[in-house]
Amino acid sequence: MVTRLYFSAEEGGERSVCLTFAFLFLLLAMLVQVVQEDTLELGLEPGLASMTQNLEPLLKKQGWDWALPVVKLATRVGLAVVGSILGTFLTFPGLRMAQTHRDALTMSEDRPILQFLLHISFLSPLFILWLWTKPIARDFLHQAPSGGTPFSLLSDSAFDSVRLWVLVALCLLRLAVTRPHLQAYLCLAKARVEQLQREAGRIEAREIQRRVVRVYCYVTVVSLQYLTPLILTLNCTLLLKSLGGYSWGLGPVPVLSPALSSASTVPIGPGEDEVQQTAAQIAGALGGLLTPLFLRGVLSSLIWWTAACQLLSSLFGLYFHQHLAGS
Repeated sequence: MVTRLYFSAEEGGERSVCLTFAFLFLLLAMLVQVVQEDTLELGLEPGLASMTQNLEPLLKKQGWDWALPVVKLATRVGLAVVGSILGTFLTFPGLRMAQTHRDALTMSEDRPILQFLLHISFLSPLFILWLWTKPIARDFLHQAPSGGTPFSLLSDSAFDSVRLWVLVALCLLRLAVTRPHLQAYLCLAKARVEQLQREAGRIEAREIQRRVVRVYCYVTVVSLQYLTPLILTLNCTLLLKSLGGYSWGLGPVPVLSPALSSASTVPIGPGEDEVQQTAAQIAGALGGLLTPLFLRGVLSSLIWWTAACQLLSSLFGLYFHQHLAGS
């Protein structure tokens, strides 16, 4: 709803910002789809292979073998479109995050520990991107060099569990520094009143009250913009653990393999007609599509892409507020 209000505004340039970032994120999402799993281990390739393996018996029975590549392409295009829409939703939260982060650092100049936490919170999306970059995350910890002899610090299952814990910790850290960010936004009221007082001419008290009330009424939207990416990331992390077959422990977990399609094993009664048999086969096939491997790929992509959108929009927001806002 907030994005719709920004998009419907005819003055101020919010619509142009939304459209520009939508096309930018669509291009970046399409580029991410062609990155190999050896570089960015989102798990889309194993997930799509699991889904097509379960879908193949039903399509072969109907003579639709040609549809398998179409299904994989449609899934990737759908993820790119969803990424573009999600990036559009997270554009203004990222811009607002940059503004409140900059002001919170200014307010906490005499508190170095708080400044350190603010910096870690602002860079948390970068850490999330690093967790899914295989050469500098999993491969480095799996074969860490020590005196010329590589050794394994973490197994694959332990690394997956540690990655979940790191995601939860980063979300809790950002939640812990919510108050300094919101307080930094509320202090805009004082800055706006001081700016109004420096203007030439007589200023009515009603105008000053209007400037202050606008800030305090808009704090609910700022809270929504700050907490929405956090809640989205934490929710997808918990779904990834539950639906993806991961564990919170550091011990070994059973290796998942693509499940066989249940379309061919659906019991069909002797009295059922052809329509009921077809419906039972379709229901059985759809039940086998959402495998843990496929859900791992989709949820990992959502987590990684949410962090990427936050990082890009926040960095642009820092540049805007540092160099362009004054002009």
